[in-house]
Amino acid sequence: MKITIDEGKCVGAGQCVLIAPDVFDQRDEDGVAVLFSEETPEHERPRVREAARVCPAAAIAMDGR
Repeated sequence: MKITIDEGKCVGAGQCVLIAPDVFDQRDEDGVAVLFSEETPEHERPRVREAARVCPAAAIAMDGR
């Protein structure tokens, strides 16, 4: 599964980091979400789907569900 974050949409809520801390992080300067890697290990996929579902800005997109 490939993940992308639309940095222009991200509001820095941090829900993705709370749900999947091994996949997402936030930049210190503005709180925008960043990925550790665009490719997600299989065991993290349920958390990534949940993070995308709860993102208040709908900034997380997944390809290859």
